[in-house]
Amino acid sequence: MKFKADRATLIKSLAHVQNVVEKRNTIPILANVLLAVRDGKLSIAATDLEISLVEEVTAQTTRNGAITVPAATLYEIVRRQPDNAEIELDHPGGDAQLALRAGRYATSLVALSVDEFPKLDAGKLSHHFVLSAQELRGLIDRTKFAISTEETRYYLNGIFLHAAEGDTGPVLRTVATDGHRLARVEEPLPQGAAGMPGVIIPRKTVTELRKLLDEASGEVEVALSETRIQFTIGNMRLTSKLIDGTFPDYDRVIPRGNDKVLRIDKKDFNDAVGRVSAISSEKHRPVKLSLAKDLLVISAASAEQGSASEELGPELVDYQSGPLEIGFQARYLSDVTEQIKGKVEFIFADGAAPTLVRDQDDASAVYVLMPMRV
Repeated sequence: MKFKADRATLIKSLAHVQNVVEKRNTIPILANVLLAVRDGKLSIAATDLEISLVEEVTAQTTRNGAITVPAATLYEIVRRQPDNAEIELDHPGGDAQLALRAGRYATSLVALSVDEFPKLDAGKLSHHFVLSAQELRGLIDRTKFAISTEETRYYLNGIFLHAAEGDTGPVLRTVATDGHRLARVEEPLPQGAAGMPGVIIPRKTVTELRKLLDEASGEVEVALSETRIQFTIGNMRLTSKLIDGTFPDYDRVIPRGNDKVLRIDKKDFNDAVGRVSAISSEKHRPVKLSLAKDLLVISAASAEQGSASEELGPELVDYQSGPLEIGFQARYLSDVTEQIKGKVEFIFADGAAPTLVRDQDDASAVYVLMPMRV
């Protein structure tokens, strides 16, 4: 295998694939990236056995072949080269080391045979559909904050992607919950997604996919089966195993009879919550919302630091129901309201029941917050 590539192209691809590499592993080959030249094309790949990423890279190829080398080491060497450097990698085959040259710089890296590298075959993927990068970003960004980190309930450690029947017709939904909050977001069902199995995409896959979407502007091809999902973004292909579990019946958690509605600008509300909650350094610090007609008082107290409150009046608050007091964890409030673009609607039943949160101008997302005692 032999090829030349400019530093900018190579470092960008290596940055993508090295994120997939498991930093702490007991299998040496999993710390390596696979470099392969076939028919004039260079591909760079990495896997941790759960996720794999393959990217085709523009390069001047001289000789076909494939080899694996330590991902972190190769990335650091390439990163430290001058911006305009042209980098040549040459592996003659067999047990030889990989030679790397850039200008007057030269080094060699211990290589492992591709025979030891896991096969990256996704198997048969039964459903195929296309989403815009913007749509997929929206589905992820507005739900990922609610993914659980509690390993015992492993089936909540990801985003549930499935086809459903929405208020206006078939939709593609993402749902995440950690038991304290729930996020449900939907887009019109794309062609090819009807009848797809409901799948749980693991948290690490969601994180890596979201990084790749930062650089995407076109369409994303999605293919999936009951055990795997694959995202093709330009010249990159991310494949992942799915969480083998049953996502809970989230519809039962979404309240239907709440009738007390608070409307307030997202920024005004978030700023006030931030100022009031600053009184406490507790990780799970609660804030209390006290409501009366067109009046909201946000308050918090800490045994060590004292107390704080802020009053928001009729120029900011629209609330026409009776008095209500309810408490929430400050961070959970902020996480949910950060997803709202303009005015946020809180729809309450009472001080102990789940609260519905919506964007007044966007019906595609629904959030649920569980209250806490204050």
